[in-house]
Amino acid sequence: MKEKVHRKLSHQLPIVLTDGEDDFMVAMCPLIPGCISQGKTRDEALSNIREAIELCLQMQEQEGWTLPEHYEVVAMKLAA
Repeated sequence: MKEKVHRKLSHQLPIVLTDGEDDFMVAMCPLIPGCISQGKTRDEALSNIREAIELCLQMQEQEGWTLPEHYEVVAMKLAA
């Protein structure tokens, strides 16, 4: 039986940071289903979402999803 080799892939993923409840900052990666975390500070939220992303990437084959090969992040201004 052939052993599966896990290699580290380099990804640059978009992260959305928003203010959450109780002075926490919420961080989410919109390209990964359900990948969300939080932290008391911006740095803590980013550290926590990095860990969440790594765990999600370990489970992606079992969960049946893939990262898109190409995507574009666009900011859109809407009239009030």
